[in-house]
Amino acid sequence: MIDLKQFEIWFVTGSQHLYGEETLLQVAAHSEEIAKHLDSKAPVKIVFKPTVKTSDEITAICREASASEKCIGIITWMHTFSPAKMWITGLNLLTKPLLHLHTQYNRDIPYSEIDMDFMNLNQSAHGDREFGFMMTRMRKKRKVVVGHWQNTSVLKQIIDWSRVAIGKHEMNHLKLVRFGDNMRHVAVTDGDKVEAQKVFGMEVNTHGVGDLVAFINQVSDAEIDRLISEYEEVYSIMPSLTKEGAKRSSLIEAARIELGIKNFLEDGGYGAYTNTFEDLHGMRQLPGIGSQRMMASGYGYGGEGDWKTSAMVRVMKVMASGLAGGNSFMEDYTYHFDPVNPMVLGSHMLEICPSISSGKVNCEVHALGIGGKEDPVRLVFNADKGDAMNVSLVDMGGRFRLIVNEVTAHEVNKEFPKLPTARALWTPKPSMEVGCQAWILAGGAHHTVYSQNLSTEQIEDFADMFDIEVVVIDADTRIRSFKKELAMGDVIY
Repeated sequence: MIDLKQFEIWFVTGSQHLYGEETLLQVAAHSEEIAKHLDSKAPVKIVFKPTVKTSDEITAICREASASEKCIGIITWMHTFSPAKMWITGLNLLTKPLLHLHTQYNRDIPYSEIDMDFMNLNQSAHGDREFGFMMTRMRKKRKVVVGHWQNTSVLKQIIDWSRVAIGKHEMNHLKLVRFGDNMRHVAVTDGDKVEAQKVFGMEVNTHGVGDLVAFINQVSDAEIDRLISEYEEVYSIMPSLTKEGAKRSSLIEAARIELGIKNFLEDGGYGAYTNTFEDLHGMRQLPGIGSQRMMASGYGYGGEGDWKTSAMVRVMKVMASGLAGGNSFMEDYTYHFDPVNPMVLGSHMLEICPSISSGKVNCEVHALGIGGKEDPVRLVFNADKGDAMNVSLVDMGGRFRLIVNEVTAHEVNKEFPKLPTARALWTPKPSMEVGCQAWILAGGAHHTVYSQNLSTEQIEDFADMFDIEVVVIDADTRIRSFKKELAMGDVIY
């Protein structure tokens, strides 16, 4: 979907001139070795930068990182002691995410050889504490990773954080188009788009559906034929949609709509979009397969004008680029209140991304009792089982809140002969009752991003990068303490 190696994270090591040239040469050599090791493992480029030893050098590298389009974050490490007042001006200028790696070059204490030269060189244990104090004093949000730089757990934390830094960069530069407004009278899909641009950097613009229809009408028959051939190669096509089928014209129109949306987004540089069944003037059917496939190719989507969820779909797809599993627009549709095995049925009228399924995907056409248009074509499938989470970005009035609910998805082993949609079944953590109660108390939306390949910690890091509130509903959630957490969030944010 996106080449992550186009992005850079700079590895910056702090020291000072106190220790002499020989020590500083060793610091640089060790730092370069660590940076190269991280670069060989990370999805982005980890770029070694010369050791910073003075206030001017620190300020220069922070200013350069902030101005660079390629740099999406920096990793800092204090190999020796680096007096933290030298960092104040630079940290005040830094606009990119920061990960503080609290490590040391050697893993073990060399008991039989350790001397004062070794001690002067390897001072991370207290050099990083000096640096940490200053960032805490300055109220700087950052990620702290502790452990030897070759440890698997340390590498995983750095790699996961690098993906979040990519997500922040994407959100900062995202352009999102709304085709029409949001569904009338609905609260949670609406929100302050000016505040969103101020906080996240993303642009949320609106075009009339007629502007999209103009692109749809420009699609050629040859383009449609090529796309339908792709449909026939990838999906199991319903008989009525085959070349001699009675509903073939519906598939042709669905392909025309998909190509029109794709061309519009590419022409405008948009990474995400919304539409609503209440605003389809000039369109023959509500986009179904088109929206599903646009998500599968990496675009963000939100139904009923839900631009906040659309933005998060795009950002989380970029963060997860190259990972197994998927991320999709989702809705809690109905419940299974069996006391032994309670579950949520996640679905939507049409627009669920096939990236969350590794099984058979059918291409079908059916009537839709909403929208007043022709029968739309859609992809029908069952989502995979396993650990997952639902993520919701909501506007609380003057601030934003990210809500995460970890869930356990189940195998869909029942037939749905009369429900021609994509389907997922899951149980919220810590339980159906507590999970749903906490979600409602937090103001979570009915639309979410359903993720199979990102972690709660990554969403928490994402919230930290934007200094917004995040609340987590997981196996440890208890309603009494959760209410207190929400009340505290109101005070803090």
